[in-house]
Amino acid sequence: MGIINFQGKRTSQQESENAPILVSDYMTRKLITFKPDDSIEHVIHTLIEHKISGGPVVNENNELIGIISEGDCMKQISESRYYNMPLDHERTVGNAMVKEVKTIDGNMNVFDAINIFLESKRRRFPIVEEGKLAGQISQKDILKAVIGMKGNTWK
Repeated sequence: MGIINFQGKRTSQQESENAPILVSDYMTRKLITFKPDDSIEHVIHTLIEHKISGGPVVNENNELIGIISEGDCMKQISESRYYNMPLDHERTVGNAMVKEVKTIDGNMNVFDAINIFLESKRRRFPIVEEGKLAGQISQKDILKAVIGMKGNTWK
């Protein structure tokens, strides 16, 4: 009968419990994305169909170039009404999207990400890896990460 080193086992268990919970562990990787030449009408239908409030805009190389949201679409509708014109094919994602997009590092601890969410008041952030869109983290994803944690201490 061998000797079992309980101290060694306890130490490795503590190390795994203290490992940070990373954004990349909880981000959504399968995203609905848009292209800059997509019509606003297409975006509206997609948002409604998939029950989402916005999505990243990527070019042909899957590089993040913007974000389009329900609010951006509503602005296009409002402008169309102001000019008494229907939504036309010239109203594209490329013209309506927000081009300056803040991203979050997938290697960031979820607790650090919480602070970014609180400061920005945004609902989601894209994650870019090696220049390509890799995923997205939302407030709901962060809540799932935190509620799934076991133990009484958060690091």
